[in-house]
Amino acid sequence: MSSNDPAVRAAAIAWDALDDDDDDDIPFGDVDEGIPAPRPPPGMAPALVPVPVPAQQAATATTVVPAEPDASMDAPDALDQDMHLEPTGLHETFFDKDEIVVTLANRDDPNSPLYSVSRFEDLGLTPELLRGLYGMNFTKPSKIQERALPLLLRDPPTNLIAQSQSGTGKTAAFTLTMLSRIDWSVPPTKPQALCLVNTRELAVQIEDVVKQMGVHTPVQVAMAVKDAHGRGQRVVGHVVVGTPGTVLELARRRQLDLSGINVLVLDEADTMLDAQNLGEQAGRVRPLVPATSQVLLFSATFPDKVKAFAASFAPSANLLSLAPQDIKVEAIRQFFIPVPSRAAKFDTLSDLYGLLTVGQSIIFVHTRATAVDLTARMQAEGHQVAVLTGELTPAQRDRVMAEFRSGSAKVLIATNVLSRGIDVPQVNLVVNYDLPMDENRQPDFEAYVHRIGRTGRFGRAGVAINLIDSGHALKMQQQITAAYGMAVTEMPRDYDVMERLLRQIRA
Repeated sequence: MSSNDPAVRAAAIAWDALDDDDDDDIPFGDVDEGIPAPRPPPGMAPALVPVPVPAQQAATATTVVPAEPDASMDAPDALDQDMHLEPTGLHETFFDKDEIVVTLANRDDPNSPLYSVSRFEDLGLTPELLRGLYGMNFTKPSKIQERALPLLLRDPPTNLIAQSQSGTGKTAAFTLTMLSRIDWSVPPTKPQALCLVNTRELAVQIEDVVKQMGVHTPVQVAMAVKDAHGRGQRVVGHVVVGTPGTVLELARRRQLDLSGINVLVLDEADTMLDAQNLGEQAGRVRPLVPATSQVLLFSATFPDKVKAFAASFAPSANLLSLAPQDIKVEAIRQFFIPVPSRAAKFDTLSDLYGLLTVGQSIIFVHTRATAVDLTARMQAEGHQVAVLTGELTPAQRDRVMAEFRSGSAKVLIATNVLSRGIDVPQVNLVVNYDLPMDENRQPDFEAYVHRIGRTGRFGRAGVAINLIDSGHALKMQQQITAAYGMAVTEMPRDYDVMERLLRQIRA
């Protein structure tokens, strides 16, 4: 596979090319926070077990540690652990010939060896955090956690920049780090951990993970998203999860005290930099927290702009990546339906409504305007659908997601805002009403994988259906499937066959 291949481009990272230039600040302004622009994807006890690494190797720029086979592929208990380990995207991607690449910040220090742990018990965690992990059915660290957690939890704290696809355990890793760094004698009026995300929906999800993992601790979690706090209302929480613009505004109003932050996490950095002003706003948050804070940055991909941003946001960081040579989406049956014209796509979708309501479904479209128009037309025909777009108020968006998570809403129409980071395990069907493409009308490879990855959760099977209404759409589908080695077949004309398949998946 050549270096120009989209699958390689989406995964490969030239870490040595990291730039140290600072990003330019921009004035804070009101933005439609969390809606991405259309995309063009107290310390630790020293109970660690060192990996046998020769001194000269430990001091080199990059050490490649061959990853062991994923236990989740053959161990039911590991699959159960993975289910809770990464609520933002379990089992949506599988990596062939994995390698975990670690680059130490201090390349000349022979006393900075790589560590690996195979048990959570070897991390020197408090009994309360271990009980929280056990309660979430964790059994053992994932491959990336085996190498990341020792780097994350070591004292003195060090920064980390990590490439991590959904399903690798990143949310659990940085949540454990935040909880491990909290001094419980400090009141929650002085937050100690801050996690920046690109959408309020992802913020709600991470808030839930922190609460679950910290259930046996006194942890209080605060949300810093639009309309969560009235003017003058103080943000109270050991851990704060929010979007950059709202964090900036709350700090400016002196409702949020950032002077006690010990850990700063930036999740989905690549997506955030693609969104309106969010990357710049995140950069403006950075100097508001103490310079001694541990900074953790996670991104699925590392184009040049993300490398440059990461280098200034998390300087002198250890670097870690899970670099797939091939990305495959398993357990998801992919179909396409030839449609004679764009006008006929609605009739085709309407015919599919019976399949959409067998379980829960997501219909992905390219623009907000299409989402609104499609919702109105579906509702006019008596179909019950919900829609998630940037025009909704924060309260409306929360209500839509709550209804969809609870199952009271079975069909959701959305743009790419829902393609990454959001987990609704009951979804068994994804429909690409529009295939994802960039501003040049070229296929968005990563967005496609993340979209169909909303189904087939937790090792279950799932179905994805593409509506192909033009030669251009067919060509994009062929490019995507060729890049990832996927099999997409024409959907059977007999919808009863598809309904039986979906009912089997739901069972």
